[in-house]
Amino acid sequence: MSAVQNESRKRSKKRFMAGHHSKRWKGSRELEVGMQGILITCNMNERKCTAEALNLLGEYADKLYGLEKLQENTGSSSEEEEAEEEDVDVALKKEVAQLRASETKQERRFQALDSGANNVIFIRTQNIESDKLVHHILSDLHTTKKKKSRVILRMLPVTGTCKAFQEDMVKYLATFLEPWFKTPSCATYQIAFKARNSNHNKRDEIIKSIASLVGKMNPKNKVDLTNPELTIIVEVIKTVCCLSVVKDYTLYRKYNVQEVVKDDISKPDVTTAKADADTSDQTEKPDAGETDRGETKGEEDKGTSVSEKGEGDEGEGGGE
Repeated sequence: MSAVQNESRKRSKKRFMAGHHSKRWKGSRELEVGMQGILITCNMNERKCTAEALNLLGEYADKLYGLEKLQENTGSSSEEEEAEEEDVDVALKKEVAQLRASETKQERRFQALDSGANNVIFIRTQNIESDKLVHHILSDLHTTKKKKSRVILRMLPVTGTCKAFQEDMVKYLATFLEPWFKTPSCATYQIAFKARNSNHNKRDEIIKSIASLVGKMNPKNKVDLTNPELTIIVEVIKTVCCLSVVKDYTLYRKYNVQEVVKDDISKPDVTTAKADADTSDQTEKPDAGETDRGETKGEEDKGTSVSEKGEGDEGEGGGE
Protein backbone atom coordinates (compact mmCIF):
# COMPACT_ATOMS: atom_id res chain seq x y z
CA MET A 1 0.00 0.00 0.00
CA SER A 2 2.81 2.34 0.92
CA ALA A 3 4.66 1.62 -2.33
CA VAL A 4 1.50 2.31 -4.38
CA GLN A 5 0.95 5.64 -2.60
CA ASN A 6 4.56 6.70 -3.16
CA GLU A 7 4.33 5.85 -6.85
CA SER A 8 1.10 7.82 -7.15
CA ARG A 9 2.66 10.83 -5.45
CA LYS A 10 5.65 10.70 -7.79
CA ARG A 11 3.40 10.63 -10.86
CA SER A 12 1.38 13.58 -9.53
CA LYS A 13 4.53 15.55 -8.82
CA LYS A 14 5.89 14.86 -12.30
CA ARG A 15 2.65 16.06 -13.89
CA PHE A 16 2.68 19.22 -11.78
CA MET A 17 6.33 20.05 -12.48
CA ALA A 18 5.97 19.27 -16.18
CA GLY A 19 3.00 21.58 -16.46
CA HIS A 20 4.74 24.27 -14.42
CA HIS A 21 7.91 24.26 -16.54
CA SER A 22 5.96 24.06 -19.78
CA LYS A 23 3.87 27.07 -18.87
CA ARG A 24 6.91 29.06 -17.80
CA TRP A 25 8.83 28.15 -20.96
CA LYS A 26 5.97 29.20 -23.22
CA GLY A 27 5.67 32.57 -21.58
CA SER A 28 9.38 33.36 -21.22
CA ARG A 29 11.12 35.89 -23.40
CA GLU A 30 14.82 35.78 -22.69
CA LEU A 31 18.08 37.12 -24.05
CA GLU A 32 19.40 34.79 -26.74
CA VAL A 33 22.37 34.56 -29.09
CA GLY A 34 21.81 36.65 -32.22
CA MET A 35 20.00 39.53 -30.51
CA GLN A 36 21.05 43.17 -30.32
CA GLY A 37 19.94 45.72 -27.79
CA ILE A 38 20.86 47.38 -24.50
CA LEU A 39 21.72 45.90 -21.11
CA ILE A 40 20.47 48.05 -18.26
CA THR A 41 21.38 47.56 -14.60
CA CYS A 42 19.18 48.78 -11.80
CA ASN A 43 18.82 48.84 -8.03
CA MET A 44 16.33 46.22 -6.86
CA ASN A 45 13.34 47.55 -8.86
CA GLU A 46 13.34 45.90 -12.28
CA ARG A 47 9.73 46.79 -13.14
CA LYS A 48 10.27 50.51 -12.57
CA CYS A 49 13.63 50.31 -14.32
CA THR A 50 11.99 48.78 -17.38
CA ALA A 51 9.41 51.56 -17.54
CA GLU A 52 12.08 54.25 -17.12
CA ALA A 53 14.30 52.65 -19.75
CA LEU A 54 11.55 52.39 -22.36
CA ASN A 55 10.54 56.02 -21.77
CA LEU A 56 14.12 57.30 -21.91
CA LEU A 57 15.05 55.29 -24.99
CA GLY A 58 11.81 56.24 -26.71
CA GLU A 59 12.36 59.94 -26.04
CA TYR A 60 15.81 60.01 -27.64
CA ALA A 61 14.99 57.55 -30.41
CA ASP A 62 12.12 59.77 -31.55
CA LYS A 63 14.57 62.67 -31.82
CA LEU A 64 17.17 60.68 -33.73
CA TYR A 65 14.98 58.51 -35.93
CA GLY A 66 11.60 60.22 -35.92
CA LEU A 67 8.36 59.02 -34.37
CA GLU A 68 7.75 55.29 -34.44
CA LYS A 69 5.11 54.26 -36.96
CA LEU A 70 3.28 50.95 -36.72
CA GLN A 71 1.15 49.89 -39.65
CA GLU A 72 -1.81 47.59 -39.17
CA ASN A 73 -2.35 44.58 -41.37
CA THR A 74 -5.17 45.90 -43.53
CA GLY A 75 -5.83 45.26 -47.20
CA SER A 76 -7.84 47.29 -49.70
CA SER A 77 -10.81 45.94 -51.60
CA SER A 78 -9.01 46.47 -54.90
CA GLU A 79 -6.19 44.16 -53.75
CA GLU A 80 -8.73 41.49 -52.82
CA GLU A 81 -10.40 41.75 -56.22
CA GLU A 82 -7.05 41.37 -57.98
CA ALA A 83 -6.27 38.32 -55.85
CA GLU A 84 -9.54 36.68 -56.89
CA GLU A 85 -8.61 37.08 -60.55
CA GLU A 86 -5.16 35.58 -60.08
CA ASP A 87 -4.26 31.95 -60.00
CA VAL A 88 -4.79 30.38 -56.54
CA ASP A 89 -1.10 29.57 -55.99
CA VAL A 90 0.00 33.08 -56.94
CA ALA A 91 -2.64 34.60 -54.64
CA LEU A 92 -1.52 32.45 -51.71
CA LYS A 93 2.13 33.40 -52.19
CA LYS A 94 1.17 37.05 -52.35
CA GLU A 95 -0.85 36.80 -49.15
CA VAL A 96 1.99 35.08 -47.29
CA ALA A 97 4.41 37.80 -48.42
CA GLN A 98 2.02 40.51 -47.21
CA LEU A 99 1.63 38.84 -43.82
CA ARG A 100 5.39 38.56 -43.36
CA ALA A 101 5.87 42.20 -44.33
CA SER A 102 3.15 43.21 -41.88
CA GLU A 103 4.76 41.25 -39.04
CA THR A 104 8.08 42.97 -39.74
CA LYS A 105 6.44 46.39 -39.62
CA GLN A 106 4.72 45.55 -36.32
CA GLU A 107 8.01 44.85 -34.52
CA ARG A 108 8.56 47.58 -31.97
CA ARG A 109 11.80 49.51 -31.69
CA PHE A 110 12.24 48.37 -28.11
CA GLN A 111 11.15 45.17 -26.40
CA ALA A 112 11.94 44.31 -22.77
CA LEU A 113 13.22 40.77 -22.25
CA ASP A 114 14.48 38.74 -19.32
CA SER A 115 18.28 39.04 -19.23
CA GLY A 116 18.81 35.96 -17.07
CA ALA A 117 20.32 37.90 -14.15
CA ASN A 118 18.91 39.78 -11.19
CA ASN A 119 18.88 43.59 -11.40
CA VAL A 120 19.67 43.47 -15.11
CA ILE A 121 17.14 43.92 -17.90
CA PHE A 122 17.68 43.55 -21.62
CA ILE A 123 15.96 45.86 -24.09
CA ARG A 124 15.97 44.30 -27.54
CA THR A 125 16.25 46.83 -30.38
CA GLN A 126 14.97 46.73 -33.95
CA ASN A 127 16.41 48.94 -36.70
CA ILE A 128 18.31 50.95 -34.07
CA GLU A 129 22.07 51.34 -33.65
CA SER A 130 22.17 50.80 -29.91
CA ASP A 131 25.75 52.01 -29.45
CA LYS A 132 25.05 55.34 -31.13
CA LEU A 133 21.76 55.79 -29.29
CA VAL A 134 23.26 55.11 -25.85
CA HIS A 135 26.26 57.37 -26.58
CA HIS A 136 23.88 60.14 -27.66
CA ILE A 137 21.86 59.81 -24.44
CA LEU A 138 24.95 59.91 -22.23
CA SER A 139 26.41 62.83 -24.19
CA ASP A 140 23.22 64.83 -23.67
CA LEU A 141 23.01 63.96 -19.96
CA HIS A 142 26.68 64.83 -19.49
CA THR A 143 26.15 68.22 -21.16
CA THR A 144 22.81 69.21 -19.65
CA LYS A 145 23.32 67.56 -16.24
CA LYS A 146 19.58 66.81 -16.20
CA LYS A 147 18.67 63.74 -14.18
CA LYS A 148 16.11 61.73 -16.14
CA SER A 149 16.00 58.47 -14.21
CA ARG A 150 15.80 57.30 -10.61
CA VAL A 151 16.57 53.57 -10.70
CA ILE A 152 18.56 53.06 -13.91
CA LEU A 153 22.27 52.68 -13.19
CA ARG A 154 24.22 51.69 -16.31
CA MET A 155 23.21 51.46 -19.95
CA LEU A 156 25.45 49.17 -22.00
CA PRO A 157 24.82 48.72 -25.73
CA VAL A 158 24.89 45.21 -27.15
CA THR A 159 25.81 45.18 -30.84
CA GLY A 160 26.80 41.53 -31.01
CA THR A 161 26.10 38.29 -29.16
CA CYS A 162 27.61 34.81 -29.22
CA LYS A 163 27.83 31.71 -27.05
CA ALA A 164 29.66 32.37 -23.79
CA PHE A 165 32.47 29.88 -24.23
CA GLN A 166 36.03 31.01 -24.81
CA GLU A 167 36.44 29.33 -28.20
CA ASP A 168 33.14 30.76 -29.46
CA MET A 169 33.95 34.22 -28.13
CA VAL A 170 37.40 34.40 -29.73
CA LYS A 171 36.06 33.09 -33.03
CA TYR A 172 33.23 35.63 -33.06
CA LEU A 173 35.44 38.55 -31.97
CA ALA A 174 37.93 37.80 -34.75
CA THR A 175 35.37 39.26 -37.16
CA PHE A 176 33.39 41.49 -34.82
CA LEU A 177 36.38 43.69 -33.83
CA GLU A 178 37.74 44.25 -37.34
CA PRO A 179 36.01 47.62 -38.03
CA TRP A 180 37.79 49.22 -35.06
CA PHE A 181 41.12 47.44 -34.80
CA LYS A 182 42.14 45.78 -38.09
CA THR A 183 44.73 47.56 -40.22
CA PRO A 184 44.54 50.38 -41.23
CA SER A 185 42.30 51.09 -38.21
CA CYS A 186 43.97 51.28 -34.81
CA ALA A 187 43.21 52.70 -31.36
CA THR A 188 44.10 52.67 -27.70
CA TYR A 189 41.73 50.43 -25.80
CA GLN A 190 40.76 48.63 -22.63
CA ILE A 191 38.61 45.55 -21.99
CA ALA A 192 35.73 45.68 -19.50
CA PHE A 193 34.69 42.13 -18.62
CA LYS A 194 31.93 40.92 -16.32
CA ALA A 195 30.25 37.55 -15.85
CA ARG A 196 26.89 36.95 -14.19
CA ASN A 197 25.48 33.52 -13.33
CA SER A 198 28.40 31.95 -15.16
CA ASN A 199 31.50 30.30 -13.79
CA HIS A 200 32.94 28.49 -16.79
CA ASN A 201 35.09 31.43 -17.99
CA LYS A 202 38.17 32.82 -16.28
CA ARG A 203 38.40 36.60 -16.53
CA ASP A 204 42.17 36.80 -16.99
CA GLU A 205 42.20 34.18 -19.72
CA ILE A 206 39.40 35.89 -21.63
CA ILE A 207 41.07 39.30 -21.40
CA LYS A 208 44.43 37.92 -22.56
CA SER A 209 42.80 36.10 -25.48
CA ILE A 210 41.00 39.25 -26.64
CA ALA A 211 44.12 41.40 -26.22
CA SER A 212 46.15 38.92 -28.24
CA LEU A 213 43.51 38.99 -30.96
CA VAL A 214 43.49 42.80 -31.09
CA GLY A 215 47.29 42.90 -31.21
CA LYS A 216 47.36 40.57 -34.22
CA MET A 217 44.85 42.77 -36.08
CA ASN A 218 47.23 45.72 -35.89
CA PRO A 219 50.40 46.01 -33.74
CA LYS A 220 49.64 49.73 -33.34
CA ASN A 221 46.67 48.91 -31.10
CA LYS A 222 47.79 49.74 -27.57
CA VAL A 223 46.31 49.15 -24.13
CA ASP A 224 45.39 52.27 -22.15
CA LEU A 225 43.65 51.78 -18.81
CA THR A 226 43.51 55.49 -17.98
CA ASN A 227 41.89 57.19 -20.95
CA PRO A 228 41.40 54.76 -23.86
CA GLU A 229 39.86 55.78 -27.14
CA LEU A 230 37.73 52.62 -27.19
CA THR A 231 36.46 50.15 -24.63
CA ILE A 232 35.58 46.57 -25.52
CA ILE A 233 32.63 45.62 -23.32
CA VAL A 234 32.21 41.89 -22.65
CA GLU A 235 29.16 41.00 -20.55
CA VAL A 236 28.52 37.31 -19.96
CA ILE A 237 25.11 36.23 -18.65
CA LYS A 238 24.65 32.49 -18.28
CA THR A 239 25.50 31.08 -21.72
CA VAL A 240 25.21 34.32 -23.73
CA CYS A 241 28.09 36.73 -24.30
CA CYS A 242 27.06 40.34 -25.04
CA LEU A 243 29.58 42.50 -26.86
CA SER A 244 30.10 46.09 -27.93
CA VAL A 245 32.85 48.61 -28.62
CA VAL A 246 32.15 52.06 -27.18
CA LYS A 247 33.72 55.52 -26.99
CA ASP A 248 34.09 57.81 -23.96
CA TYR A 249 33.65 54.99 -21.45
CA THR A 250 35.76 56.80 -18.85
CA LEU A 251 34.35 60.25 -19.60
CA TYR A 252 30.78 58.99 -19.16
CA ARG A 253 31.58 57.21 -15.89
CA LYS A 254 31.40 53.65 -17.24
CA TYR A 255 28.10 54.53 -18.91
CA ASN A 256 26.45 55.18 -15.55
CA VAL A 257 23.51 57.57 -16.01
CA GLN A 258 23.47 58.47 -12.32
CA GLU A 259 27.14 59.47 -12.22
CA VAL A 260 27.32 61.21 -15.59
CA VAL A 261 24.92 63.98 -14.53
CA LYS A 262 27.03 64.94 -11.51
CA ASP A 263 29.14 68.08 -11.76
CA ASP A 264 32.77 67.53 -12.66
CA ILE A 265 35.14 68.42 -9.85
CA SER A 266 37.75 70.95 -11.00
CA LYS A 267 38.96 72.92 -7.94
CA PRO A 268 42.58 71.91 -7.09
CA ASP A 269 42.27 72.17 -3.30
CA VAL A 270 42.78 69.50 -0.66
CA THR A 271 39.09 68.69 -0.35
CA THR A 272 38.79 68.31 -4.10
CA ALA A 273 41.88 66.13 -4.27
CA LYS A 274 40.37 63.81 -1.67
CA ALA A 275 37.04 63.74 -3.54
CA ASP A 276 38.88 62.95 -6.77
CA ALA A 277 40.62 60.06 -5.07
CA ASP A 278 37.31 58.74 -3.74
CA THR A 279 35.71 59.07 -7.17
CA SER A 280 38.66 57.28 -8.73
CA ASP A 281 38.16 54.41 -6.32
CA GLN A 282 34.53 54.12 -7.42
CA THR A 283 35.00 54.46 -11.17
CA GLU A 284 38.39 52.97 -11.94
CA LYS A 285 38.56 49.88 -9.75
CA PRO A 286 37.47 46.58 -11.33
CA ASP A 287 34.02 45.61 -10.07
CA ALA A 288 35.41 42.53 -8.35
CA GLY A 289 32.81 40.83 -6.25
CA GLU A 290 29.90 42.90 -7.51
CA THR A 291 26.70 40.89 -7.26
CA ASP A 292 23.48 40.96 -9.24
CA ARG A 293 21.45 42.10 -6.28
CA GLY A 294 24.30 43.86 -4.54
CA GLU A 295 24.41 46.98 -6.70
CA THR A 296 23.56 50.17 -4.92
CA LYS A 297 22.59 53.43 -6.49
CA GLY A 298 25.63 55.48 -7.41
CA GLU A 299 27.98 52.90 -5.90
CA GLU A 300 27.83 49.93 -8.26
CA ASP A 301 31.48 50.28 -9.26
CA LYS A 302 32.95 50.15 -5.75
CA GLY A 303 33.27 46.38 -5.77
CA THR A 304 32.87 46.06 -2.01
CA SER A 305 30.05 43.53 -1.81
CA VAL A 306 30.58 39.83 -1.32
CA SER A 307 30.69 37.70 -4.45
CA GLU A 308 27.84 35.26 -4.90
CA LYS A 309 28.14 31.71 -6.15
CA GLY A 310 27.95 31.41 -9.92
CA GLU A 311 28.86 35.00 -10.73
CA GLY A 312 32.23 36.08 -12.01
CA ASP A 313 34.09 39.34 -11.55
CA GLU A 314 34.31 42.32 -13.79
CA GLY A 315 37.70 43.71 -14.62
CA GLU A 316 39.39 46.00 -17.04
CA GLY A 317 42.64 45.27 -18.79
CA GLY A 318 44.33 44.52 -22.01
CA GLY A 319 46.38 41.43 -21.36
CA GLU A 320 50.12 41.31 -21.55
